[in-house]
Amino acid sequence: MTPKIDLHCHFEGTATPSLIRRLARRNDINLPDGLFNDHGGFAWTNFIEFLNVYDLASTCIRTRLDYRDVMYDYLKSCAAEGAVYVEIFSSPDHAAATGMSYTDHVEGMAQGIDDAERDFGIIARIIVTCVRHLGPKCALDVANAMVSDPHVYVVGFGMGGDENQFEVADFLPAFERVSNSGLPTTIHAGEVNGPHSVASALDILPVSRIGHGVRAAEDLKLLERIAKTGQTLEICTGSNLALGLYDLDSHPINTILQAGCRVALGSDDPPYFGTSIGAEYDRAQNHFGLGSHGIARINQHALAAAFCDEATRQKLRSRFAF
Repeated sequence: MTPKIDLHCHFEGTATPSLIRRLARRNDINLPDGLFNDHGGFAWTNFIEFLNVYDLASTCIRTRLDYRDVMYDYLKSCAAEGAVYVEIFSSPDHAAATGMSYTDHVEGMAQGIDDAERDFGIIARIIVTCVRHLGPKCALDVANAMVSDPHVYVVGFGMGGDENQFEVADFLPAFERVSNSGLPTTIHAGEVNGPHSVASALDILPVSRIGHGVRAAEDLKLLERIAKTGQTLEICTGSNLALGLYDLDSHPINTILQAGCRVALGSDDPPYFGTSIGAEYDRAQNHFGLGSHGIARINQHALAAAFCDEATRQKLRSRFAF
């Protein structure tokens, strides 16, 4: 089985409907009507509805044990598909909304990471994220908490949420707080918003990776810039397809690669978008025609772009044939 790396998935967005139901029973939560569709999946039809359903489901994750179980459950599924390394975006804002402290939610995830590595050999690390539509003050609060309470498994900082809210410059203090502490950063850009979103992030923030970034394909000069400066794009084809950004024949992953850009693959929010890291690799290799050589190149990009320490990177390198 081809070894795989997932550099873009959201912790809360990995919890399956069945796991959310189990956590709701454990925590004595009455799930709201409209959370699930008639087929048992999450009910949403557009990006804003997706964000709302995501937030509702996340309220069921309330304890350190919950955080451990969500992490363990997802890493178990990734390992079954050949994943050897996963970076998961965590959201202290979602934890705080249920009354959890920053420390408790990180420690719960860390326990899931340890248990999964022991049982399945998979390695995972955490990228703490702020939520863009909650605003720059919340972002800075998250950055301060992360820097003030370091954890060996927290290896970077990022921002997700509604890309159309606020300006990139509004979040510079949060990103500088983390960057000045020595940790790398990434940002969601160029997904539901156009190439200018990516360009603004590169112009203003100290980022070494771009979450999604697929809309950069609409600006060939921007692609040239990304290729020259070496930022890695975290491409999530499954979510792009589910959100209707592209269909299989119009997705620009090959345009991006042919421009010389570095690309890693991600599963984003698997149960919401009907994908997995295994499906992402299979789609890239078989539908987009990358073949074994193209997949090897993506794995090289992903390993080089991972935010883990060098000892972990070298340990992972031994699992690949390059």
